[in-house]
Amino acid sequence: MNKKNILRFVNSFLLLPVFAMSVPADVNNIKPQTETSAVALSQKINIATDSLVALANKKAPEPKDILLEEQANAIDAYFKKYDMPLEGTGMKMALEARDRELDWRLIPAIAVRESTGGKHACKKATFNPFGWGSCKIGFDSYEHAIEILAKNLAGDNPKTSHYYSGKTIKEILQKYNPPSIVPRYAEQVMAIMDAIGPLEVNLDLAVNTR
Repeated sequence: MNKKNILRFVNSFLLLPVFAMSVPADVNNIKPQTETSAVALSQKINIATDSLVALANKKAPEPKDILLEEQANAIDAYFKKYDMPLEGTGMKMALEARDRELDWRLIPAIAVRESTGGKHACKKATFNPFGWGSCKIGFDSYEHAIEILAKNLAGDNPKTSHYYSGKTIKEILQKYNPPSIVPRYAEQVMAIMDAIGPLEVNLDLAVNTR
């Protein structure tokens, strides 16, 4: 073997390690670009599918819930119109009226007649915008006062049921504040009730405007 051939043979061994080092160690982990794109597309499809399933499983609000919300909004809108402190209690009033089977406008109307919606609430009785107990009974909050008033007006309190149970709106109000004490009290409160809104909220309109 001549000198040139020997040099070529030696150089071939020297170049092999260099070539091996230039190749990635894990060739199997190299994925074609098309495969990576397919995975990304699959992930996007899965995300979109999950979103559609979640949307389909989301329950539409029940008509009774929409009705309750419309009643609460009407109460709060009336309080807001006249800058009354009881604004924000509309939902509580509507809930109690529904649960006690009362006219949803009764409790807010009494509050307006008795204290201008909380502006002139009882001074010595806390959170009492209804004049309940001749302003001698206080409550922990407006919500608490609403609960107690609704319970009594619905005839669900054994101690006062003989005054309110089975009575019409006018009869309830005449017991609440007799004509001998405040003439035309019942008519005044019922006029406020009409100003707050109609007894039957337009449910179809409420649904269609959502």
